[in-house]
Amino acid sequence: MDADDPVAVAPIRGPDFLARARGRLTLDVPRGLIDPDFVPARGDHNTDPVVEAIAKVRPIKPAAVLIAVVERAEPTVLLTQRAIHLPDHAGQVAFPGGKIDRGDASPLAAALREAQEEIGLDPALVEPAGYLDLYMTTLGYRIVPVVARVAPGFTLALNPQEVDDTFEVPLAFLMEQANVETHSREWQGMTRTYYAIRFGERYIWGVTAGILRNMHERLFRE
Repeated sequence: MDADDPVAVAPIRGPDFLARARGRLTLDVPRGLIDPDFVPARGDHNTDPVVEAIAKVRPIKPAAVLIAVVERAEPTVLLTQRAIHLPDHAGQVAFPGGKIDRGDASPLAAALREAQEEIGLDPALVEPAGYLDLYMTTLGYRIVPVVARVAPGFTLALNPQEVDDTFEVPLAFLMEQANVETHSREWQGMTRTYYAIRFGERYIWGVTAGILRNMHERLFRE
């Protein structure tokens, strides 16, 4: 697919999306967030089965990310470009979010705190709809994705220690599975396979693309 020629999809209206998300999701904490005997069904191992064995021996790192759906005429998803100097995942496209701290009351609280710290998003503008499935990464992170509506007209203040840029992608484009590709690359002596989405000059891949695919499965697969 040519990145400059997006696949046309049916429009998604903001109110319809929020109602759909609330009807299919809850804010009950997903099972297995800190349980080493439970292997989440979703994760990097969906495209790379060998990763499951690797992830099982990693220390569990609970985390949460915010899938901020901005309620514009055509809803968009707010994404970040991680700072290029970071030791892990430098320069990659990500959702706002990070590790769940001991003081966080819930994964939602962690996602809101991290979004405020990273990009200055006011939690008062965020209306949560529910959690997607727990997502397990190769490095042992168990991520709770929080789907939420965000009112437009917000002002962001990026933390340059963590984020180089933010941008928005139409929700319909991200949910159109014709735009989702399967790519591979070498990683620590192995060939890793992962999902990827091209949007103009942006390359959305790995965990972020995997979570977006799960979002499609939970909200738009009949």
